[in-house]
Amino acid sequence: MKFFVDTADVAAIAELNALGMVDGVTTNPSLILKSGRDILEVTKEICGIVSGPVSAEVVSLKADEMIAEGRKLAKIAPNIAVKVPLTWDGLKACKTLSDEGHMVNVTLCFSANQALLAAKAGATFISPFVGRLDDINLDGMELIADIRTIYDNYDFRTQILAASIRTVNHAAECARIGADVMTAPPDVIRKLASHPLTDAGLAQFMKDWEKTGQKIL
Repeated sequence: MKFFVDTADVAAIAELNALGMVDGVTTNPSLILKSGRDILEVTKEICGIVSGPVSAEVVSLKADEMIAEGRKLAKIAPNIAVKVPLTWDGLKACKTLSDEGHMVNVTLCFSANQALLAAKAGATFISPFVGRLDDINLDGMELIADIRTIYDNYDFRTQILAASIRTVNHAAECARIGADVMTAPPDVIRKLASHPLTDAGLAQFMKDWEKTGQKIL
């Protein structure tokens, strides 16, 4: 499973990328606001750090305007994936932009039917929002499993990009079910390395090593 980092924090992206933990980046208007930077400027900088897809989201609601914005965003760098919402206008924009050879990430997916439409419109990525479904007492992982089954049934090439990942359990379940990509905030990716038994075992090793009175360096 590929790891995308869900942030516009350039320092965090660079740190994780240096460890080989970044296969791509996703941004959205909320993350751009949090960064406090111009969308074109920060997106260009991110594209210079990572070689994989960098999702940059349109902000218009009409298809023609989404297409125009998508074309402008795509000019930032070759690895831009234009992000459009899963609305009827968003699907129209997806079809046009994908036909032009641009990567397209269709976002805010909450049903298998929506995911089916996005695949038929030529989406490169479909972004089902796991955490937001969990928030309303629905099973986000069930949606990932349903999309996986449907896409495999018909050999759709659209990649399942599990979004709204909030916990390490979300990450493990996405990998188990077969999501192609997971996008998560930097702190969630870092937490994947944590386990209380690892901490306890290391503490015991260090305590015993100190008793030996030895040094390696």
